[in-house]
Amino acid sequence: MRRGEKTTKGLPSQLGAEAAEAPAMLQHQAQALEQPLAELVAVLRGTPPRLVVTCARGSSAHAATYGKHLFERHLGIPVCSAAPNIASIYRQSLHLKDQLFVSVSQSGRSPDIIASAAMARESGAITVALVNDTESPLAQSCEFVLPMAAGPETSVAASKSFIASLAALLQLTALWTEDAGMIRGVGRLPGRLAAAIELDWSASISSLSKAQSVITIGRGPTLAVAREAALKLKEACNLHAEAFSSAEFQHGPIALVEQDYPVLLFAPTDQAAQGFERLKSDLERKGASVFSTERQGPAFLPTLHPDDPDADAICLIQSFYQLLLQVAERRGSNVDRPRHLQKVTTTR
Repeated sequence: MRRGEKTTKGLPSQLGAEAAEAPAMLQHQAQALEQPLAELVAVLRGTPPRLVVTCARGSSAHAATYGKHLFERHLGIPVCSAAPNIASIYRQSLHLKDQLFVSVSQSGRSPDIIASAAMARESGAITVALVNDTESPLAQSCEFVLPMAAGPETSVAASKSFIASLAALLQLTALWTEDAGMIRGVGRLPGRLAAAIELDWSASISSLSKAQSVITIGRGPTLAVAREAALKLKEACNLHAEAFSSAEFQHGPIALVEQDYPVLLFAPTDQAAQGFERLKSDLERKGASVFSTERQGPAFLPTLHPDDPDADAICLIQSFYQLLLQVAERRGSNVDRPRHLQKVTTTR
């Protein structure tokens, strides 16, 4: 094991060590993004898009979900997700002139994402690549490149690059909207992420370690976090997990709940929190083992005091990563080398 590969919980893991780098990483990211964000926002203000299209896979797709929330909530611009095979398989162009096309990728090397970005640029879209590798083919296919600035990430399961993606999208939104409160929230993120690492979510370890399936729930800024948590439970713990919005869950999937069924509630700290306590009580009446980030109840997962609601969501995934390491250890899984997976996935 290399020096520095221990997490704050004492569990040796590249994933844990890389997640712990996030606070320092964001300090560097702010500098790396300053000029490219200023140039992009100047164009967006000069030619305001009426539509944002995102294109991503895996954890990056969850980051795009977070971007969808930010752009629709704070800018009033509708956001849709592109189907990459429209460009890569069907060779069909989309009518995207003067619209914003945002591709998100840690490696920037998946052929379907690259093909989609190239198609969008050819159609006249304002194309943006949010990438960790700024020399990648995806970066070269786009007009604007926003560096994640996450540095090397060797664990197959992404951690700091996911946090970097969320933080970059939050910085873009803060600058685009000139929201002073959001800008201050971004500035406080490094310190808050460092504090979030130390929060103890061990109340849920026993239930998750023995589970055959888990539900994760979020809404608004935390839906992306719930989706990322479900993916990480699959790939790092070999544990089936599904993510839903708190509203969508009640339109059918709630039928899955039975005695001791584990549910993780990632409660937002804005208006989207309405109904979470009611849902929590309903699930408990149905016999579920509910673990919630709401600041109350015996199964409370500790959180930082609320700050900026969108930045608060990023802190939740940082706390979750520490829980993930402990669940993986209990289940005998290798969080850094998930079975059947590789670091760079190239799909067409």
